[in-house]
Amino acid sequence: MPDWIPATPGLLRRVSAGAVLDFMRASQAVTVTEVMAATGLTRATGIAVCEDLMERGWIRELESNRAAGTAQKGRPARRFELNDRAGVVLGLDIGYAKVSVVVSDLRGTALGRAGRPFAASVGGAGRLAVIEDVALAALAEAEADPNEVLAACAGVAAPVDRHGNVLATQEFWGLFDIGLKTAMQERRGWTVLLENDANLAALGERWRGTAAGVDDVVVILASERLGSGVLEGGRLVHGSRGSAGELAYLDLVEGVGDTFGIAHLARSWAAEAVAGGEPTALRSIPASGLAAEDVFAAAAGGDSVAGRILDRLADRMARVIGTVATMLNPELVVIGGGVANSAGRMLPDIRKRLAQFTATPPRVELSPLGDAIVAAGAVRCALDYVEKNSLDLEIGARARP
Repeated sequence: MPDWIPATPGLLRRVSAGAVLDFMRASQAVTVTEVMAATGLTRATGIAVCEDLMERGWIRELESNRAAGTAQKGRPARRFELNDRAGVVLGLDIGYAKVSVVVSDLRGTALGRAGRPFAASVGGAGRLAVIEDVALAALAEAEADPNEVLAACAGVAAPVDRHGNVLATQEFWGLFDIGLKTAMQERRGWTVLLENDANLAALGERWRGTAAGVDDVVVILASERLGSGVLEGGRLVHGSRGSAGELAYLDLVEGVGDTFGIAHLARSWAAEAVAGGEPTALRSIPASGLAAEDVFAAAAGGDSVAGRILDRLADRMARVIGTVATMLNPELVVIGGGVANSAGRMLPDIRKRLAQFTATPPRVELSPLGDAIVAAGAVRCALDYVEKNSLDLEIGARARP
């Protein structure tokens, strides 16, 4: 077979339509002249492609400048823009204890959100039902019909290979191997993409966070358990079976020894200090209500016990980041998850100690995205799918003109 594809009229129209649509996504209102300059199309072809994309619902024509009251000689220029409500995408963060869903338009603007915890004893079928209910609740808040969903992406706390298959070799990981893609396709007709939560955190951070414009990044989700997503040359690294970025090796690292995260250890070490009778303001907080944020707040107020806990955490995170930097040599490591909102006090100590553990210390920052980081990456992943496959997708029945 030949290693080239004949340039048929149909293929050329498709390529032209894809180029125009890509330009529209990166722009606001544009004229045909601007389309021609960006794509190299002739005026006749540019107009024909724009009209075809309008018929298919992907773009819309705006009122002319003249009609809007702008003085202009000659024939008014036709102006077009992306129809960002041609459909919606879903970003799902499916954890062990809860699920969160974000509904976004085609420019990545959040339109609706919903979340709900899982019951402690719920099985696979029950988890599927909760996920579907939360997705529908988020769509209702966004005033979007389920038929408008063009793609959904779900982040799970388990290794996922590059084909979207969960590596369920451990009992805990099996909680996420529940047939979500098949179930949502059968029940709702939705295309669902599965990805590891830390990988999506890396996508979200590069899209909307501190890592914007950085190609070689590691994002470490650090709240309850440590997990990392790796971007090299701007592309996610999965490995042969989806385990690239897996941090289980920390069990073998001196001064670390497990994969517990900052929030978990802050609570645990604070509870140990209180139980041991150490003088600390944390004693005034009921053990059942003690949170990592209380430890950070006490340290900021000068509490010596809380301060020592943060010192231990900074040393531990420097060791973790040092091993990641030695193996992967990223330009930037971002500490992400809900704990990032409170962990700023540790950052100078982490940076200072890092040189003890690696010869190639990266820049270290905190994510500004908080516990929305995985859902943000899931939205970005779903948008990437839609942008790649736009010309093959059918727009939902209630898509906004």
